[in-house]
Amino acid sequence: MADIKVLVLVGSLRAASVNRQLAEVAVESAPEGVALTIYEGLGDVPFYNEDLDTEDAPAAVADLRAAAAEADATLVVTPEYNGSIPGVLKNAIDWLSRPYGDGALKDKPLAVIGAALGQYGGVWAHDETRKSFGIAGPRVVESISLSLPTPTFDGKHPREVAEVAAAVRDAVGKLAAEVG
Repeated sequence: MADIKVLVLVGSLRAASVNRQLAEVAVESAPEGVALTIYEGLGDVPFYNEDLDTEDAPAAVADLRAAAAEADATLVVTPEYNGSIPGVLKNAIDWLSRPYGDGALKDKPLAVIGAALGQYGGVWAHDETRKSFGIAGPRVVESISLSLPTPTFDGKHPREVAEVAAAVRDAVGKLAAEVG
C-alpha cells in the first residue's frame, strides 16, 4: 500500500519558528505509511492577483498547486499574527482555491494546529484558517485541533516536550485516518 501523502503548510516563514518546529515533529513522528512533506516555497508565491492566474501562472504558484494536487491531505501549522491568520498563509489559500470550485485541495482532508504567544495559543488564527480553507475547498477536519501557548515549550524544541510531541503525533494519525 502506498504512503498517505500529507502536505504541510507552515504559516511562519521564520526558519527557527516554533511552528516550523511543530511541523518538524509532525514529519518525524508520522505513523508508518504516512509521509509528510513541509512545503518550502510559500515565501516565493506572489500575492494573489487574478490577472496572473492564467495558464501561465507564476512558477511558484504552479509548484504550490502541484504539491497540493499530489497530496492526500494537508496539515497547516500556523501562528497567530495580530489576532488572525498570517498573510503568507492567506495568500496560499487564495491561490489554492482556484479555479473556483475545483482547487487542488478540493474535498481532501485538512487539519490546523500550531502555537502562538498568549494563553490561547493562536486559537483565533486557527479558527480563521479553518474557515478560509473550508470555503476554499478542502474538507476541514474540525475535530483535530491543537492550539499551544508558546510558554508550554519553556524554551525547548517541541520534540523535547513529551506531551506536545504526543499531541502532534496524534493529530497526524487522526488526519491520515480521514484519507480515503
